[in-house]
Amino acid sequence: MKQSDLFRDNAENCLHLAERAGGDPAFRRYSRMAESWRALAFEQDWLDGEVPPMPVGNAGARFEM
Repeated sequence: MKQSDLFRDNAENCLHLAERAGGDPAFRRYSRMAESWRALAFEQDWLDGEVPPMPVGNAGARFEM
């Protein structure tokens, strides 16, 4: 199993915990954890060369002051 798949499994577990959370603070905490695991999975896919790098919008634009 790829490491990014393990990260996605962790995100899924956090979502299940969020559904069973006893209050809003716990729900938000588990939801944030799930989002962080998903971001790590995406990052790992990128590091493994499975996802092309995202284009950077106006990276070459000059800033006028």
